[in-house]
Amino acid sequence: MELRQLRSLIALVDGGLSVTRAAQALHLVQPAVSQHLRHLEEEVGTPLFLRQGKRLVGLTGAGEEVVRHARNVLAATASIQAIGQDHVEESSGVLRIGTTHTQARYVLPPVLRVFTATYPDVEVQIHQATPAQLVEMALADRIDLAICTEAIGDNPDLAAFPAYRWNRCLIAPHDHPVLARKPVSLEALCEYPLITYVFGFTGRRTFSTSFAKVGLQPKVVLSAADTDVIKTYVREGMGIGIIADLAFQPDQDADLGRRDLRHLFPWEVTRIAWPKQKYVRRFQQRFVDLFQQEVDRIGKTHGLWRVSQTPGTQG
Repeated sequence: MELRQLRSLIALVDGGLSVTRAAQALHLVQPAVSQHLRHLEEEVGTPLFLRQGKRLVGLTGAGEEVVRHARNVLAATASIQAIGQDHVEESSGVLRIGTTHTQARYVLPPVLRVFTATYPDVEVQIHQATPAQLVEMALADRIDLAICTEAIGDNPDLAAFPAYRWNRCLIAPHDHPVLARKPVSLEALCEYPLITYVFGFTGRRTFSTSFAKVGLQPKVVLSAADTDVIKTYVREGMGIGIIADLAFQPDQDADLGRRDLRHLFPWEVTRIAWPKQKYVRRFQQRFVDLFQQEVDRIGKTHGLWRVSQTPGTQG
């Protein structure tokens, strides 16, 4: 059994069981990928794929088990290679960060400014996706680190460490009557059209649950994954916005009024995670350290609370 066979298997699964897409991902010709899969199935000794004629339509039970172990083998292989790279080329490589818009836009810029100055030979890639997609990408070794609030803390195969907790604020044009409400209550928020995050992003589930627990139904007229989009439509007068407080920028958002909502909603926890078996390279760990330092700085102005120290590099 060869690693190239396992790589072809994983590329096939990640490509929706398309041999064409698997070949493209691996930069191989289709017959080579088909040969790898055929030889792997012969060595395992049982069918790995469900077929309709010559078309692959799914995995057998054995196939699902083989895929799970193949991912572990390839992850371990990548860690072994990373250990060698750390000793030969400690300050060069690629850092693949998977995150959401809020983190990429409002937390990461100063972190990456310092990081790239320290490691000019490391290419940084930012991959934006939903939290659920970030989990899949981390486990498939398509990203090195995942940073978000939802999903990653629930997966047993990820080492997920709480970085900080945050809450929400209300934004509206300065002449909007909601800004004069004292205090702002959930009932008061239900009187106005709301603009906030889509489900699966930036605490939307907790947001909705908070209203449901007291029998209220907010009128959400627009939702988005991008905080800047929310701000845009608040400025257009479509409704008042509920955003992560760290995303309010006093200088850039001076045309908007802000009210703290931490008394209405539970605190959310943003985590940074990677697969448990992954070897974290030294420059990747340095990024994690810088991220935590930036969290401390932001916390002084936005009331973030750091909830844990992230462990050091494994190995």
